[in-house]
Amino acid sequence: MTLLRNTSPEAGKDSPATGSAESFPVVRISEEGGASQLEEAVAREIPLTIILNDEELVTLLCYPEGLKYLAVGFLASEGLLDSKNEIKRVTVDDERGVVRVTTSRSGEVDPDLIFKRVISSGCGRGASFYSVADASSLKVESDLKISSGEIFALAKEFQRASRLYLTTHAIHSAALCDGRKMLVFAEDIGRHNAIDKIFGKCLLEDIPTADRLVITSGRITSEILHKIAKRRIPVLISVSSPTNLGVSIADSLGITLVASVRGKKMVVYSHPERVVPDGK
Repeated sequence: MTLLRNTSPEAGKDSPATGSAESFPVVRISEEGGASQLEEAVAREIPLTIILNDEELVTLLCYPEGLKYLAVGFLASEGLLDSKNEIKRVTVDDERGVVRVTTSRSGEVDPDLIFKRVISSGCGRGASFYSVADASSLKVESDLKISSGEIFALAKEFQRASRLYLTTHAIHSAALCDGRKMLVFAEDIGRHNAIDKIFGKCLLEDIPTADRLVITSGRITSEILHKIAKRRIPVLISVSSPTNLGVSIADSLGITLVASVRGKKMVVYSHPERVVPDGK
């Protein structure tokens, strides 16, 4: 498995050197009424501004690791970048929290879409730049099969992989898998950002995504499904739950949605033909 913080010679350039968490003095109070003073580790959050072809596009609130991958993955997810070949240059300014991306699409983005907007690390993402009306063209066709035992094994490996979550309990994770093991793993305070990071890495480092799986810690909503479909991924697994629109869109896009994977139970919400129960 590849971790974004360890995978390339430039990984250190994408991460501030001050560490993955910050400690604060706190007072911990128990139900029994006892109080104790100690230090608590807290996940870091920074604003990251993406500048596309010299135009300020968006500011994301994110965890400061894999910033290059996040910027590229975000642009690809939003339909503003199709392939690695379109990229001329990516520069990361850790001190200012800025990633500049220069592409061969210079001048092609609708000027009405270039405006400063801030996307929170929480639930809201605002409207996407690409049209959801194009979703029907993203339908995923795949003969991929995976056993329920393989899903449970991946979920266990996935939940053990995030040291930062175990330290802070304030982080989301996402991973690209081949059915047997995790291939790329990313963490962020935002569930969307974690997925964009793995896809940004895949795009920049020519890692195939078609006919593979994605596992995520976050709930499954409609925009997550569109990100998955654009990468031709037939199976999405979550340890959390989906929304009703997430289930409907997974079904219409041909994606097998497996959620609420906890212990020895899971729920398959759409296209169950790809999941083979153990013993069959």
